[in-house]
Amino acid sequence: MELTTPAGNPAATRLPLKLVVVLGSNRAGRFGPVIRDWLLAHTALHPDFAVEVVDVAELDLPTALTGRPSPAVTAELARVSPVLAGADAFVVLTPEYNHSYPASLKNLIDWHFTEWQAKPVGFVSYGGISGGLRAVEHLRQVFAELHATTVRDTVSFHNAHGHFDETGRHRDPAAPDAAAKAMLDQLAWWARALREARAARPYTG
Repeated sequence: MELTTPAGNPAATRLPLKLVVVLGSNRAGRFGPVIRDWLLAHTALHPDFAVEVVDVAELDLPTALTGRPSPAVTAELARVSPVLAGADAFVVLTPEYNHSYPASLKNLIDWHFTEWQAKPVGFVSYGGISGGLRAVEHLRQVFAELHATTVRDTVSFHNAHGHFDETGRHRDPAAPDAAAKAMLDQLAWWARALREARAARPYTG
């Protein structure tokens, strides 16, 4: 028998939350996949999430936005837009380039609008001495404009290359593991609360 879970039904709280991890760099030789694999090891242990990855390096979206995309762009959007639309929450994984986030990530964000609305966003960042935190602060402003909610705690890797061994394992995992748990727990709380709110009353902002 199929289980139905209308808004307000306690069974709804047991449904997995769809978490989309956005890998935001398409630069050659990027370090992002190492961080992605580290993050996915943590999301796999979290009881609330079912995870899908969107990698901007696998997309071919033009930088010139248009309301009438070509058939090729329409096909490309058909690959990614339903994934974003179906998400209950996002983790954006970003490096810091020139004190901000990559153009490839902004391009993906700008091709979408309602897909982000009334959903929570967490951040994992990496870079040099700043650990990508300046990129994250810029992204908070972008997602606020898109009516998304960013969670307070982040995970950041300062001078990231030096903290992972050749197999992708973090050399001193206690602090980043704790940071990941805090961020994912906050994200799960907001994701469940906002999913129930959207089901009870569609967001019209």
